[in-house]
Amino acid sequence: MGRQNRGTNAAPQGNNNKQHFSHPHILKLIVNPTDTETELLTCNACEQPNNSNKPFYGCNTCQYFLHENCFNAPRFLNHTSHSSHPLTLHQIPSYSSRSYTCKACGSAGNGFCFSCACCEFDIHLQCASCPNSILVDNHPHQLGLHFGSPYEDKNMEYVCDMCNVIMNKDDWLYYCAACDFGSHLQCAITSLEVGVFPKQQRPIPNSNPNQNTSLNSNANAAVEMINSVNDDHDRLIAAQIEAQIAARSRQAMLDLW
Repeated sequence: MGRQNRGTNAAPQGNNNKQHFSHPHILKLIVNPTDTETELLTCNACEQPNNSNKPFYGCNTCQYFLHENCFNAPRFLNHTSHSSHPLTLHQIPSYSSRSYTCKACGSAGNGFCFSCACCEFDIHLQCASCPNSILVDNHPHQLGLHFGSPYEDKNMEYVCDMCNVIMNKDDWLYYCAACDFGSHLQCAITSLEVGVFPKQQRPIPNSNPNQNTSLNSNANAAVEMINSVNDDHDRLIAAQIEAQIAARSRQAMLDLW
């Protein structure tokens, strides 16, 4: 897939180098990527270029690279868009075509995906980490994330109020019910990026006393850690929304003056 690396900014051998389930070799943490590296590197997980100066992990021998966020994506995910089964992170699609169609945005994918094999349900990593609500410049209210048509009549056609293109009724969208304002994911979030995933559900208590309870203890500890990260993310989103509202209020006062 044309992944290249011309630099030598790999971090020293040590705790910064990690093993990932998707690759047989140790991946080195590469910090402060050069402009050349930033332009040439493509993440094998989300299939997006490394368009920032954030660290990433790589195997120079195999030209295999992962964004740090993609590297840290959970192996299993309980997502509200598919509450019937947990989703499993796959390195490559399990289909014979080695590709899938994302249920969230409707576009094709060849890299990592969160998948439910029972239901043939697949979504991109970046779509799985879309926030539950968002503010956009084109609308004064918060938009909520909907997993399909927001109307009772699921056959009703509707357009994206940001690009004026008819939307796929099965795709996810951001929507304000009070104003009947809807938007594609990619229109509301100009740069979809893997980030903090939705809160994980707590494991169901084990009803069989003969099974090893240490597994549940470890799972609960992991859930608490994930939820703590997500709580921090929620507070960050709230602060960003508050700042945007304050900025808009100041601008409105200046315009009125």
